Amino acid sequence: MKAVEKELSFEENIKKLETIVKELETGEVPLDDAINKFNEACMVAKVCDSKLKNATDAVNKILKEDGTLEEFKIEEE
Repeated sequence: MKAVEKELSFEENIKKLETIVKELETGEVPLDDAINKFNEACMVAKVCDSKLKNATDAVNKILKEDGTLEEFKIEEE
């Protein structure tokens, strides 16, 4: 039975991604392992992208006086 992994934070995922990239940059990883690490890095990058998009969406909302959230828009003249 496989233990359930906790969800890593954005920062933990970035560190994991950096570690994988450093391992691949050495050129000393066997091809099969390199392919697996590349696939893992792609999945980690996708998770990071999703977390970053969610954070961006949250930051782009403003709280109105009545307590509702509204998209933040810059009105250009």
